[in-house]
Amino acid sequence: MKLLFDLLSVILFFVAFKLAGLDPETAQTLAARTLGPLVSDGRVPPEQAPILIATAVAIVVSLLQVLWLLARGRKVDTTLWVSLGVIVVFGGATIWLHDESFIKWKPTILYWLFATALVAGHLGFRRNLIKSVLGTQLDLPQPVWQRLLWVWSGFFAGAGALNLAVAYTVPTAAWVNFKLFGLLGLTLTFMLVVGVWVSRHVKEAPDV
Repeated sequence: MKLLFDLLSVILFFVAFKLAGLDPETAQTLAARTLGPLVSDGRVPPEQAPILIATAVAIVVSLLQVLWLLARGRKVDTTLWVSLGVIVVFGGATIWLHDESFIKWKPTILYWLFATALVAGHLGFRRNLIKSVLGTQLDLPQPVWQRLLWVWSGFFAGAGALNLAVAYTVPTAAWVNFKLFGLLGLTLTFMLVVGVWVSRHVKEAPDV
């Protein structure tokens, strides 16, 4: 359930883009009416209407998620705050300048921020953030925690670079597909492989 909640803005971004692409004229009219005042020159080119609508949906959904958690008195994860800040800044730039390159950078910036946080936490504060998050659930030898930190750092850095490579070599519609299915599939596969590797190093509880 939490995974679905975390992916909600990504899923609805994908759905909004696909639906808007089915009827470009209607999408342009809708974008002009709702986003026109937010665009620097008030112009919404028809070919950019789907990505602008999808970006607006992602921003609104991310804001609503945070507000919903706050209204229920629940803790908002740091990753959700960071994701909200990135989507507002880069999504807002996409709408204001009607330039899709900003929203294409959003996943990369997010991944690279995570990688930077892991490395900076280790080198600057001698703190393993992976252990801080999972330490209450797993009992692993210290060298394994260290390797786990560098493996995740490398994954985030590589995934960010891969997103840019795809974003600038394929059409926007193909990148939207990759953003949901490609990055999600890559992340789940990585987590599965890491999970299998970690399971070999989990310390067993002593017999009583």
